[in-house]
Amino acid sequence: MPSLQTALPPELANNAIRLYRECLRRAKYIGSKNYNTELLVTMVREQFKTRMNETDPEKIQKMKDDAARGLINHMLYESENLSGRKFSNSSA
Repeated sequence: MPSLQTALPPELANNAIRLYRECLRRAKYIGSKNYNTELLVTMVREQFKTRMNETDPEKIQKMKDDAARGLINHMLYESENLSGRKFSNSSA
């Protein structure tokens, strides 16, 4: 399966520190809307902190893909809210 990181700018997707910072920005943004900023920021920090010593390249790639997927999902969600248009086809 191809990497989801291709949907993000390469300078963000290929750099774990920039990916971490963008995840923190999104957590702060979402938290400010739901009044749980500290909780979300703490969750993001803990997720990155517990995995920072990983050395297996495949696991690292999977974790980067997971972070990228979360960012992409949030961007789509916000775009749908702003435009009033549904971009994803979910059959629920």
